[in-house]
Amino acid sequence: MKKLSYILIAMLLSSCASYYQRNIELQQMISKGELEKAEKKLESNKRIQRDRNRLLYLFNMGYINHMQQDFLASNIYFNEADFLIEDYKKKYGFEALALISNPEVKPYRAEDFESVMIHYYKSINYLSLKQFDASLVEARRMNLKLNQLNDKYKDHKNRYQADAFAHVLMGLSYEASGQLNDAFIAYRNAYNVFDGEHGYFGIRVPEQLKQDLMRTCYLLGFRSELELYEKTFATTYVHRELKFGEAIVIWQNGMGPVKDEVSFNFIAIPGQPGYIIFENKELGISFPFYIGNDAQKRKDLLALQVVRVAFPKYVERPPYYKEALLVHDQTEIKLELVEDINAIAFKTLQDRFVRETSVSLLRLASERNLQSWPWPMKTPRLGAAATIANAVSEKADTRNWRTLPHSIYYARVPLNEGENIVGLKMKNPKGCL
Repeated sequence: MKKLSYILIAMLLSSCASYYQRNIELQQMISKGELEKAEKKLESNKRIQRDRNRLLYLFNMGYINHMQQDFLASNIYFNEADFLIEDYKKKYGFEALALISNPEVKPYRAEDFESVMIHYYKSINYLSLKQFDASLVEARRMNLKLNQLNDKYKDHKNRYQADAFAHVLMGLSYEASGQLNDAFIAYRNAYNVFDGEHGYFGIRVPEQLKQDLMRTCYLLGFRSELELYEKTFATTYVHRELKFGEAIVIWQNGMGPVKDEVSFNFIAIPGQPGYIIFENKELGISFPFYIGNDAQKRKDLLALQVVRVAFPKYVERPPYYKEALLVHDQTEIKLELVEDINAIAFKTLQDRFVRETSVSLLRLASERNLQSWPWPMKTPRLGAAATIANAVSEKADTRNWRTLPHSIYYARVPLNEGENIVGLKMKNPKGCL
């Protein structure tokens, strides 16, 4: 048991730095575009390939191969990641150990939006491989996954309940396979998400989406729908024949947020008979815990007075470039924002804060009173180990998928016969290229 104490202390001390800080070198390689070096570094990192970090390894390898345009290899990694998420089951040993150390000893469980973004990359990979039916399946799965996730939250529905870009990807896949009526429905669904009661994370309806809606109405002969959209958009649609097709350009701008840690203090106060309340006046929230007639447990919990809860928080990595234009045939085409992953990440974490804080409080209260637990393997030294671990720090899980982009933009470029050269102009906030 003395050895266990040493192991616990080592775990806690090694986890003082955030996950991002511990893996900064890999992030720098990716940011510089040194993808081959980043891939080799990942492959040589045995720690991240272990069970508890393997999902993050698969995320990063899938992304790196996607950026290297090895779309088949990218999908192999993302397929395994998808399987791990679906097949994930809690492991009792990890859960028990987390009570006396920190959550990073458990297998990483993806944030809801990270689970959805797997299907974004798979859909884009299949589009690039001209496997349009497979691309369509993955685009559909983005919203199906969201529906499954939100069904779990009966009392606290998430703001991120539908993905507008997923519907855009469906529309692109339908169009590419010649299913124009289904493409119209997909574009209409995307517009409805953007134009919904709460909007879509502050993103304006892309002008390209408006054009796609009116164009598919025109081609399908939906005159009344076309007139409705012309009136709604305050424009008159002018149809242009595309003899040589279009290029769809997707710009993944910047890098998504990273996780750090924030802590909150809760005061234990008496509640109604049978209840103890943990309260944080600054946040304006409180959590009642039913303890029944257990006088000793009531005394123990009130004796805690203040409990500190550690929770992950996102730190934005603002992109250097704020705007981009495509240059083709002496014409500039603006890339339009269609997905703000940074905003989705912050909102997703906020939505789960209230759901999970009560669980964390109960875990901490139990941890602080571990010595009174009827553990089958309880010994004085196990209690001492728990006391030492608790005294060092209460930790939050700061792992996350760090290679996701900050935001995603798209545009259509009409093509000419033969070779086409498309340039990219990117501007920072000062308007400099």
